[in-house]
Amino acid sequence: MTKVAQKMGKVAVMTEPEKLSYQEYEIPEPENGAVVLKVRRTNICGSELHIWQGLHPTKRKGVLGHEMIGELYAAGKDVTTDYAGNPIKKGDRIVSAYYITCRKCTPCVEGKFHLCEHAYDFWNKDPEESPHFHGTYATHYYIHPDQYFYKVPDNVSDVSAASANCALSQVYFGIDKARVTYNEFVVIQGAGGLGLNAIAVAKEKGAIVIVIDGVESRLEQAKQFRADYTLNFNDYLSTENLADAVKQLTGGSGAHVGIELTGNPKAFAEGIYYIRPGGRFVSIGNITPGKLVEFDPGLLTRKSIDIISAVRYDPWYLYKSLQFLSANNGKYPFDKILDAEFSLDEIKTALDKSASREVTRATILVNQD
Repeated sequence: MTKVAQKMGKVAVMTEPEKLSYQEYEIPEPENGAVVLKVRRTNICGSELHIWQGLHPTKRKGVLGHEMIGELYAAGKDVTTDYAGNPIKKGDRIVSAYYITCRKCTPCVEGKFHLCEHAYDFWNKDPEESPHFHGTYATHYYIHPDQYFYKVPDNVSDVSAASANCALSQVYFGIDKARVTYNEFVVIQGAGGLGLNAIAVAKEKGAIVIVIDGVESRLEQAKQFRADYTLNFNDYLSTENLADAVKQLTGGSGAHVGIELTGNPKAFAEGIYYIRPGGRFVSIGNITPGKLVEFDPGLLTRKSIDIISAVRYDPWYLYKSLQFLSANNGKYPFDKILDAEFSLDEIKTALDKSASREVTRATILVNQD
């Protein structure tokens, strides 16, 4: 086992919604099969905002953060490669899935690794519980055994890789589940981080992409990601009017595939209006149970639309995402997705500004030496 000097690290702890404090703990020695990372950059994701605002169904406190890139600080016994078999050494840049894949529970045995019953066994725990560094809003991050991690290709920047373990991997997984293929029309609801990544993946599948959002700056960014068409929903009087606009762009039939990435239940209800009969609708953005909306099941049935929901992703999609970033380096402006940088001591400001939409995608710079 690699010996780690008993040095101190810092974690940002949400004591209750919208309240943050900092605590210091000894950097732990990794157990067999585990690694410790030194955090380089960690992002403000929509999941953190839900927790920060008290909207998450279960999480009310703990160490936040999951979207990140770090560098290898220490490795446990016999850990010499990542989960793709690539050799690793101290200082290598690493990203990890933010959840556990035990490979023993019922979903795992059935091949549904993204639904592992133990996925969140260590997620956002209180820092008092060893190994303390449970989230990425910290100087260090503990990757447990059965938590997939991968070395970042040399030609992929920190900015691009920091979003790979959440936004990119999630939409890549959902788009594959929807079997998106060449020359299909794909309508994407939401041009935030998930939406921009989804555009790139769909374009590489050969799809014709239509993006719907209500913020013009986001739609401009969608165009930079090679969206074929953008529609501002504020320009239309009703869902039916917007659906007509989608039909005009798709030869009168509607999109083959719709992807909801807004987190707004209303967007889910509206999505089926944009999809042609026999199409597919992927639901990823709405993750908070109990948020209800009126829905037209008769229209869904009449159109025979397949609903595909996707939470998390099979962990090897993180490796596929890194390969995607490497292969398309420079083709899409992944380095421009993050529009505001903060220090570790400014996390509360970053969260508040993100919640008020003063910034679109904030990132926290930690160990930059």
